[in-house]
Amino acid sequence: MTSISEHSLSNPAGLVGRYRSIIKLPEHIPFSLVQLAARVAVAHVFWQSAQSKLASWPVTLQLFANEYNLPFIDPSIAAPLATAAELTGSVLIFFGLFSRLAALMLLGVVSVIQLFVYPENWAEHLMWASLLLLVLTRGAGPVSLDRVFERFFRISN
Repeated sequence: MTSISEHSLSNPAGLVGRYRSIIKLPEHIPFSLVQLAARVAVAHVFWQSAQSKLASWPVTLQLFANEYNLPFIDPSIAAPLATAAELTGSVLIFFGLFSRLAALMLLGVVSVIQLFVYPENWAEHLMWASLLLLVLTRGAGPVSLDRVFERFFRISN
């Protein structure tokens, strides 16, 4: 005589089967949604950072001169370069236009921040880098201007 728990464990439609079905539910989430979410999330981070720099340019210049202390580059050059990279990169990533190039550019920004500015914030930088690496290695996905242009140029050739 088998107990109810033994029967449900040996029966694929039982408890284990239900558990496996539940565990596999996230596999039905379209990867395009994951790509879009990654792009929007990382674009938001860099857009906000650029906006805070632009909101008070004198403070931004002071930060680059005193706190950020980047080697080999003058703060009056580093501040506009970083701001331009964040603005451009965030807009391109958000719309999925030249997204791999934008991801590479923003990975450079993350690397500089990690190495020279806030190395203690490595976990946050790793999260940003992970999202950017997803875009760099897998592209912007179907919901992107990259895909629109890819289809347009494929049809016209």
